[in-house]
Amino acid sequence: MTALPLTVPALLARAALDFGEHTYLVTPTDRLTYGDAERRSADLARQLLYEGVGKGSRVGLFFPNSADWVVWWLALSRIGALVIPLSTMYTPAELRKVLRLADVGLLVGPPTVLSNDVAERFEAAFGDLAGQQAGRLTLPEAPYLRRIVLTGATDRSWASALDHTAAVPETILAAAEAEVSPADLAVVVHTSGSTADPKGVVHTHGTLVRQTSTWPAAVRVVTSTAGEIRVLCAMPFFWVGGLLAATGALHEPTTVLVLPKLDPGTALDMVERERATGVVGWPAFTQRLRDHPSFAGRDLSSAPTLRDGPLDIAMTDVPDGFPVHRTMSETAGGFAYTEMRIVDDAGADVDEGVTGELLIRGIGVMAGYNKRERCETFDADGWYHTGDRVYRREGDPRLFYVGRTTDLIKAAGANVSPLEVEAVVADLPEVAQCLVLGVDDEERGEQVCAVVVPTGPDGSAVDVQYLAARTREQLSGYKVPTRWAVVSGDRIPTLPSGKFDRKTLRAMIIDGTIATSGS
Repeated sequence: MTALPLTVPALLARAALDFGEHTYLVTPTDRLTYGDAERRSADLARQLLYEGVGKGSRVGLFFPNSADWVVWWLALSRIGALVIPLSTMYTPAELRKVLRLADVGLLVGPPTVLSNDVAERFEAAFGDLAGQQAGRLTLPEAPYLRRIVLTGATDRSWASALDHTAAVPETILAAAEAEVSPADLAVVVHTSGSTADPKGVVHTHGTLVRQTSTWPAAVRVVTSTAGEIRVLCAMPFFWVGGLLAATGALHEPTTVLVLPKLDPGTALDMVERERATGVVGWPAFTQRLRDHPSFAGRDLSSAPTLRDGPLDIAMTDVPDGFPVHRTMSETAGGFAYTEMRIVDDAGADVDEGVTGELLIRGIGVMAGYNKRERCETFDADGWYHTGDRVYRREGDPRLFYVGRTTDLIKAAGANVSPLEVEAVVADLPEVAQCLVLGVDDEERGEQVCAVVVPTGPDGSAVDVQYLAARTREQLSGYKVPTRWAVVSGDRIPTLPSGKFDRKTLRAMIIDGTIATSGS
């Protein structure tokens, strides 16, 4: 058996050598073979090395799903830079926060993302950016950020451009790639957690490559196909599901179809035209595909599970009605090369079939959280306590997911921190107090529900549509509450300790004791 390359540049080099002419990526406007990806990323990597970007440089990528995202990610990985994928759904406030937390030194993006002006988004994030000079940025809210590169024409004085005529020799790139080791940090994926600030999940090259090695096999299972994989990835590259696809497809000949925006009509066009074998993504988007007026008349014979399979791919061949555990940011999207324990509340291992908390450790687990010590993340024996409640069945290696021990909300496949949403809503002048929790929803998994106490005496005067609109100014759409309850302070239950009793509050919402309305 051929040894697994344990860095992204080594994995790319093997893919380009073994199946370079195979189509790797398809977008509505672009196509990349593995050979194209190798050549384009090599040219860019040589230019970046010339500009002084290299081992350990922290680079933020603000791109939608596109060939540009893949080429920049591969180029930066080839020279040992630490890639920080940035959500294009970030509001200016969120973007500013993550650039600070991640200590980004170079920020890269296109002139526009869909119909949004990226320069305007960056200037909204940093009020003192306008008028500064390219390459000499001084931003107190992002003290390490020195350069912002826009990949197209712009009139902004602060925007840098790469000199495409200047590059180091190929021998220097080869020497730089040889110094990228499996232990080097490769990527920081930001995910909402139990704190108000998003957590930066840090992965090495070794972990990223190992954990994505089983992705092709997993896709074959959930799409019920045995041959070549041609799959529509309905997840963004800046989250772990998309990164899993981009890296997983380097392990064997695979064609990944992506869109900058999840438009169901365009997605169906691509599936039909490219003869996709299936779709990997969240059930809400699969439902949008099936609800599209053209769905019934499409030739989807290449992707049988899209028409006849379960809405949620995690529900493929499940025995008890509980889904297979989905990907985790903390394990780079898989559970290969990962030690696992399922324990009860006392920390003792449970029997098969018994639900407990999932603990993980080993070379398949993240290096840690950015700016957190190991003792803040792992216990004394090296275990990471996921907060996920799972069980296993005898003779079945899969984990079945029951719920979480934390208050983290999973809305349409994305993690939402209640504390982050509470901080934004409670800052509105109309709101004296806010509690945010998740309530079960058939389509989204959970809805984000906000229970607010108004500042004025008349709660009926509070316009939840207005609150939702104001919240949307500060948070990505998937974090904005879709259910709202306006109550007096004495209706929010508390524990003997004086803390809010979220469990009882959630039960009151479910049984209708506290009425909610949609936004």
